[in-house]
Amino acid sequence: MGIKNITVPDIGGATDVDVIEVLVKAGDSIRIDTPLLTLESDKATMEVPSSDEGVVKEVKIKAGDKVSTGTLILTLETAGATQEVPVKKQAEEKVVPEKIAAPEVKAAPEVKAPVKEVIEGELADIHAGPAVRRIAREFGIELSDVAATGPKNRVLKEDIQSYVKNRLSQIPATTSGMSLPSAPAVDFSKFGPTETLALSRIKKLSGKNLHRNWLIVPHITQFGDADITSLEDFRITQKEAMEKEGVKLTPLVFIMKAVVASLKAFPQFNASLDVSGENLILKNYFHIGVAVDTPDGLVVPVIRDVDKKGLKELAKELSVVSEKARKKQLTANDMQGGCFSISSLGGIGGTAFTPIVNVPEVAILGVSKASHKPVYQDGQFVPRLMLPLSLSYDHRVIDGADGARFIVKLTTMLSDIRNLLL
Repeated sequence: MGIKNITVPDIGGATDVDVIEVLVKAGDSIRIDTPLLTLESDKATMEVPSSDEGVVKEVKIKAGDKVSTGTLILTLETAGATQEVPVKKQAEEKVVPEKIAAPEVKAAPEVKAPVKEVIEGELADIHAGPAVRRIAREFGIELSDVAATGPKNRVLKEDIQSYVKNRLSQIPATTSGMSLPSAPAVDFSKFGPTETLALSRIKKLSGKNLHRNWLIVPHITQFGDADITSLEDFRITQKEAMEKEGVKLTPLVFIMKAVVASLKAFPQFNASLDVSGENLILKNYFHIGVAVDTPDGLVVPVIRDVDKKGLKELAKELSVVSEKARKKQLTANDMQGGCFSISSLGGIGGTAFTPIVNVPEVAILGVSKASHKPVYQDGQFVPRLMLPLSLSYDHRVIDGADGARFIVKLTTMLSDIRNLLL
């Protein structure tokens, strides 16, 4: 091991040049051309590189000092056995001529590394070293926006770091992990009387989930009308007998069975993306979530194994879970494991709407109120009971063509209930 003195190389005859930044410290391992310090003259900013490699033993200067050619920068522990001849200083860092006679040990000649000079050009009014400017360029930061704390109003590396931290702290966090501007705070009372009503717990929870789902899923909604004239005729014929058994046979149970048949025909709808977003997990079971309107907001209990249950069994189970939902008796298990959801507003009204996909599912069906419409059949218009359907799906998984095929399959299944037996 040897000790070597690293000095300021030839800087074009300039003297008393300001040291604005020291880039290394004791213990650092450096190589040839590693930047050691940044100097600033009246015309340029310069980085001084190392002329050798090793471990920094002691740094001899600090920011704010003035140096000239030959000023000692640091002592370096090198791998070689060369012992450096001490550099003698005159008053106030004035250096004696570099060649000092050494009677016993002949000092190895030093390689003078070129000084890297950066002319500041149009940014001459902004004081910053090349290393700081490089960091600013990499992060797309305008140095004019950064508050400088260094000597002579110089922008330091720490100033860049503080600027970035401050900007990050100003970005509002959302439940999706994305950065969005927050809504403006408005004092509505100055326009007229107001009152504040707290959201229910269900709306707070579902609101966060809906917000997340809307942000992360590229939604597409496909609309279609199903002719349920014959289905409704059959339902009415069975209604009285079912009611005697305490069963309410609603159009929804038929829709659930038709959905399962469509899922079997298009398995990509009965699936979920994995966390990487690069693989599709196909499900070999058919659990259908059904949105239930309650005084506190919508909840979505899950009816399991719909493919294995008949209309009467589904009607009974749907009645039970709907009552549990309204009485706030649903458990977490009651609302987990869904493959596909149905949101029915048929009992309220409306012609169409855009339901939000219930992640991790990839599709959801919206059902509006059925109404009689004139349909052209066999050369004449006849009244038919038409059910508006709105199918929303995740466009990352499902193409528009498959979305259209799915809703055509679904409307075909509903148009003749005999299809459900096939």
